[in-house]
Amino acid sequence: MHLNPYGADPVRLAVELANDPPRSVPELARRCRAAGVVMDMPVRDVDLSVTLRLVEEWSEIVDAASADERAELLNRMLASASTYPRLTNHAGGPWHLHYRDDGVPLSAVLRALISVGTALHLTGRGMDRLGRCARDGCRTIYADLSRTGKQRYCSPRCANRDAVRRHRARSGPVR
Repeated sequence: MHLNPYGADPVRLAVELANDPPRSVPELARRCRAAGVVMDMPVRDVDLSVTLRLVEEWSEIVDAASADERAELLNRMLASASTYPRLTNHAGGPWHLHYRDDGVPLSAVLRALISVGTALHLTGRGMDRLGRCARDGCRTIYADLSRTGKQRYCSPRCANRDAVRRHRARSGPVR
């Protein structure tokens, strides 16, 4: 997975893993491959449990009450994930930056990708560009990738349901 200057792809993967956690190591590897992660690292049985803890830690960043708290939590994740940036052209691809050592397991690769991608996303788009759906009863995480930065719902479906609920509340009971 190449980290673009906005960090969108790793953040999308984090959102997906948080909202629908993988149930097995092969499923985790398949979903990472589908998201564009170059699978040139060892995949171990423990990667699933370590990745699930990573996603819980990342969800705390989503739920942070302020930009300062979000930055503090993300800085902690970055410190535990990253080594010095290095150039690489693995898998015959173009030269690009890696924020991790070579030969680390999948869970460590995900920690580096997700933490750096989230930092790029938040600093490039705005510190409030992660959240949970505003519809009552929905706790789905979203990454606001919109141009306006005004996303409040995880999907158009939840936005529409909430609009209908608000409309019905204003209109009173139907007779």
